Amino acid sequence: MSVVRPFQAVVYNTEKVPEFNPVVCPPYDVISPEQELALQKRHPNNFIHIMLAKADAKHGEDDTRYQKAGETFRAWMKEGILVQDKKPSIYFIRQEYRVMGQRYSRMGFLAAMKIEDDKNKLHPHEKTHAGAKEDRFKLWNALQAACSPIFVCFSDAQRKVENIFLRKVVVTAPFADVVDDDGIRNQAWRLDDPALIEEITATFKGQNLFIADGHHRYEVSRRYREMMLEKTPGATGEEPWNYVMTFFTNIDSRDLQIFPIHRLLKTFPVDVTALEEIFRVDVIRDRADLPILLAKAGRHEHAFGLYTAKGMYLLRLKNKMQIDQFIKEGSREYRTLDSLILKAFIFDKLGVKSEDITYCNKELDECYRQVDGGFAEAAFILNPVRIDQLRAIALNGEKMPPKTTYFYPKALSGLAVYRLS
Repeated sequence: MSVVRPFQAVVYNTEKVPEFNPVVCPPYDVISPEQELALQKRHPNNFIHIMLAKADAKHGEDDTRYQKAGETFRAWMKEGILVQDKKPSIYFIRQEYRVMGQRYSRMGFLAAMKIEDDKNKLHPHEKTHAGAKEDRFKLWNALQAACSPIFVCFSDAQRKVENIFLRKVVVTAPFADVVDDDGIRNQAWRLDDPALIEEITATFKGQNLFIADGHHRYEVSRRYREMMLEKTPGATGEEPWNYVMTFFTNIDSRDLQIFPIHRLLKTFPVDVTALEEIFRVDVIRDRADLPILLAKAGRHEHAFGLYTAKGMYLLRLKNKMQIDQFIKEGSREYRTLDSLILKAFIFDKLGVKSEDITYCNKELDECYRQVDGGFAEAAFILNPVRIDQLRAIALNGEKMPPKTTYFYPKALSGLAVYRLS
């Protein structure tokens, strides 16, 4: 079974930092350059100064930003801006948000999960990039701490964890209550009751767990552990670096949202009529109709939205039998991913280069603005990956292409840090 245990988080000291809004930030991989600059100016103790530190004149070359991050982290600990909790706890987090006018409330919790050599019953679903892993490894090594969790889904069909949260946790005052820049309310509580923690961790017995987000951070945690094992003869297996900070949430919850990641093309080399050989092409007149029609078509077909300066269209694949002809790799579940079909049937056929593709995981209005502003010639709009697809592909031992899933909302950075030493 997967071993999950409480830990003593490093958190902001409310005596020194009474308000969390100015000091927390989104995960590093979703922060735009403009947002990064704004966060740096927002507060001298904003977590961005650790997570995406900037090298200064003292540190010289850009690579020494990791050294700067480590110095800042240790200085904040020494000054009492950050403090380590005295009792091992798990940290419940509730995020309240809206999508297309619908209100959602997602509950999860932070705990430490043991890193197993055979990955046990933990299933990743997405491929990773070497550059991103190297960046986070250097940061963790400088901090001797993990500043962001991986995001893992577990099954709680009987709502045992949720009932503990509602009966014992939410009735107490949260230690953090933050409304972030996206309007998401983030509340955090500590739970240090050993008996209740045992009830929660017991639910993981025999479970398959699925990495939803943080694939790079998980691989970094394994690499860090390997490094420490070489340096630590006689290690017990219970050292903090044998575990990874993890945000767990219920895969059976309606409040677990997967968003699509849309594709923007710098150049669109053909007229839309060139796609009619393979797709049924319907003209869409009203922007408000596109997500509705796309979602409806996606229930039974492989469909995409296309937005260009010349018009807006719904593309529906004519013949599903062609999928096996053009996509040879992977299981049936893998071959029917919309992101792979889009690449095989449109991008590869049109000779679109990977460097001409950028990604948009925000509202559709952002895709429209990119095209209307001349930054892209076409936006391809996708439906989200379904939970049952993710589960099947992960259990097959396969990994989706990068930029296939976007779990929403992300867990804020700065609410809890996990020390590896």
